[in-house]
Amino acid sequence: MAGHSKFKNIMFRKGAQDKKRAKIFAKLGREIQVASKQGGSDPDSNHRLRTAIDAAKVANVPKDNIERAIKKGSSNETNNLEEIKYEGFGPGGTSLIVETMTDNKNRTVSEIRQIFSKNGGSIVENGSVSHNFKRKGELIYKADKTIENKVFDSAVEAGADDIINEDENYTIYCDPNKIISIKEKISELSIELISVSLTWISSNRININKENGKKLFNLINQLEDNEDVQNISSNYDISKKVFDTIEFDN
Repeated sequence: MAGHSKFKNIMFRKGAQDKKRAKIFAKLGREIQVASKQGGSDPDSNHRLRTAIDAAKVANVPKDNIERAIKKGSSNETNNLEEIKYEGFGPGGTSLIVETMTDNKNRTVSEIRQIFSKNGGSIVENGSVSHNFKRKGELIYKADKTIENKVFDSAVEAGADDIINEDENYTIYCDPNKIISIKEKISELSIELISVSLTWISSNRININKENGKKLFNLINQLEDNEDVQNISSNYDISKKVFDTIEFDN
């Protein structure tokens, strides 16, 4: 169970996702706003915006919300919104990259630092962690054994770097610029898309035990609860057998 998957990062919350739908919608809306602000409001010529819109659609964000976010990003309303990336070490020697959008970086860094400290981790200087990570596109599909070979062949043909089959899902990693073409290619197979996003993948995965797993997942969960946090990537690896024995905090 690899920690570099955004889906894996949130699955341990065991049903809490529905309760946080409004927060998820807000985070996806901010990503659309910033993408629109930086690259224009046309998703056909703005790769980041197209990916953000696709992610919002998969999460069932209403069309009106998406259109409002694009319009807001194209205006001057997001001028005070700043993207800041934090790097840190977590329990068990794990590494994390925390991407944020904030209108008050002093507040954000204080809150992020506190969450790390409270959960056995620490923020480190930029570059201390990210040199072991690469930016990747990530698509997660619900597994369908009847067309598994077709899915894998289509992904490779469209330029996928890696395909992982685990936990009843197919996870595809690729160059960020190829995420749209891969998605369009696999859409021909009518397989359910669970998640589409940009993430960070580490070349150095760290296996963690039950004790460190619980601490790390509490850290990730609290980071995800923070309104300024957009995405979290980590290099943890944990066996399903160990994962299933962990009792998570509410």
